[in-house]
Amino acid sequence: MSKTKIIILSLALTVLFISGCSSSAQVQIDSQFPTVVSKPKPVNAAIVFSEEFTNYIASPNSKTRIDLGSAQTKLLSNAFAGLFSQIEFVSAATDVTFDNALVITPSVQEVQVSTPSDTYLNVYEVWIKYSLDIQTAKGDQVDSWFMPAYGKTPDSFMLSKTNAIEEATVIALRDAGAKLLLDFYRIPSVYNWLVTEQIPHKNSKRSSHSE
Repeated sequence: MSKTKIIILSLALTVLFISGCSSSAQVQIDSQFPTVVSKPKPVNAAIVFSEEFTNYIASPNSKTRIDLGSAQTKLLSNAFAGLFSQIEFVSAATDVTFDNALVITPSVQEVQVSTPSDTYLNVYEVWIKYSLDIQTAKGDQVDSWFMPAYGKTPDSFMLSKTNAIEEATVIALRDAGAKLLLDFYRIPSVYNWLVTEQIPHKNSKRSSHSE
């Protein structure tokens, strides 16, 4: 191949790369997440998925919209089901039926997206910053837990901007589910609540040693 053709091809690929990074992206997350294989602890919990959370659409910048609501609700539902032996999902705290339980309300604090045009790296990155408001069924505050999640594409070459952001977002969601399962019972205030309520936690200790 002549030097002229190589230069023309390089310029064409550069234009394609730049245009792909600067274009708009409307991302719909449709991935299915597998059921968590985990032994729940003998704890009751009510998970409050507000309408805002289940229909959440992130706008990390003026050119990007990510429809997160359905996917994050499904993923966190699976993760929470792996933590608690008795669980109910409600749309408002006033709908909770348990008397002695944790009432957990997740919310999205921020979503950030990084593209190759931002970092000059051939990857797309997504950060999702969650907050879990944890109370008792009586309304006593237990904790407000910050839970960041991160995902990136291994390589964005030949991926459209929409597909790349979708892939990075799915990885970030899986990261959120893994952190929830691994770290929830390590939150000091949650552990103290378990002790105060005299809920058996020997199984929790045993499983943490086996992991």
